Amino acid sequence: MANKFAIVTGASSGIGLELAKLAAQDGYDLLVAADTSFANAESEISANGGSVETLEVDLSTFEGVDRLLDVAAGRQIDLLCANAGHGLGRAFLDQDAAEWRHVVDTNITGTTYLLQRVLTPMVARNDGKVLVTGSIAGYIPGSFQAVYNGSKAFVDSFVAAIQNEIKDADGVTLTNLMPGPVETEFFERGDMMDTSVGTDPNKSDPADVAKDGWDAVMGGKASVVSGWKNKVQSAIANVTPNAVLAEQHRHMAEPGTAKE
Repeated sequence: MANKFAIVTGASSGIGLELAKLAAQDGYDLLVAADTSFANAESEISANGGSVETLEVDLSTFEGVDRLLDVAAGRQIDLLCANAGHGLGRAFLDQDAAEWRHVVDTNITGTTYLLQRVLTPMVARNDGKVLVTGSIAGYIPGSFQAVYNGSKAFVDSFVAAIQNEIKDADGVTLTNLMPGPVETEFFERGDMMDTSVGTDPNKSDPADVAKDGWDAVMGGKASVVSGWKNKVQSAIANVTPNAVLAEQHRHMAEPGTAKE
């Protein structure tokens, strides 16, 4: 029989790369996608076993998602790790509209369309697993990351809603992975290397975050907050006024807050 087949997006580095390694170790054949070059990532993934095909594609558009699924060539998708995401720092009024729109299109439009395309056949056959990378940022008004945090609030809420809609398909698992700050290229790409959070040396290890998400989706869990500090922060966020949360976030993400 053919190996199980998985698609992992945002897989050229960070959490996505670590998820792809875990899938390869578990015997999945892989189609991995990202909007940046895979460089040495393909060899890192394939060293863990299984076949690996890479695709450099922008998943912020319907066309990009369609291209990804066309490359899958009709093969049954047993696992989807929808990890592609884009961040953007600095004050909203200073941001270029094309840049914040790309955040919205990647994190919301592309993710939503990909989930609809993949979950529909999964629910029809009552079998499949989907892991979505949300964020505890979705619980916090993100001063100087306003569009990004708002987009993750959508993802966190959307996944919970779809979980309810498909609850009768008990052979399908849809899991929301919610990390806090992770040591990846996210902050450099989002122009946040002069901020406290961007330069924080205590960010989570992407391998640890990926393992938390992997264990959760394989265990059939609805969601997991990765890291005990993030569990505390997400719990506190539920009972803290938005104005207070926004001010706290400002101290982390405002340009110039990086510690010497």
